[in-house]
Amino acid sequence: MDSAVLVTTFGIIFLAELGDKTQLTAMALATRYPWKKVFIGIAVAFAVLNLGAVLIGKLLFAILPLFWIKLVSGVLFLFFGITTFRGGEDHEDGDGKRASARGPVVTSFFMILLAELGDKTQLVTTSLAAQYDSTLAVFTGSTLALWLVSLIGIFLGRQLMRVVPLATIHKAAGLLFFLFGIIILYQVVAAP
Repeated sequence: MDSAVLVTTFGIIFLAELGDKTQLTAMALATRYPWKKVFIGIAVAFAVLNLGAVLIGKLLFAILPLFWIKLVSGVLFLFFGITTFRGGEDHEDGDGKRASARGPVVTSFFMILLAELGDKTQLVTTSLAAQYDSTLAVFTGSTLALWLVSLIGIFLGRQLMRVVPLATIHKAAGLLFFLFGIIILYQVVAAP
């Protein structure tokens, strides 16, 4: 594995995602679900996305029109925005266990998968894989960068819960999800 390609890919992807919707989504999900389950869902989604980016590349976009990906992603963000703003129906019981089996791992996986499919970091990963003859280094660097950015978002979200009441965080996270949904749907409508 080419360590220079790994470090270059890591740096580019890390900086591109820092403060982006993925990190904010991870933060918001961590205020609603157990952080370990959120991270598992996010980690698997990024591994799948990056595997697709380096192995399939541009072929992926020929099979799945970006219009439909963005449309589904926008609707999903609106849905989670509304349910999160309302405080959701999932609540932890006294032992910290989930009262509902809705699935934080599955929720996190699909939110990230749909939000990031065709996103700039996936396109950059595809481009880097095409430029360098080190697919494994590009995959590893990109995946590690996305995981680290997500963990930072998750832990910032957890720290926020210590200072701000959970109901306020739910409302802010719901508004954030809703805003992302509107932005994504606007991009779908405004696209030429």
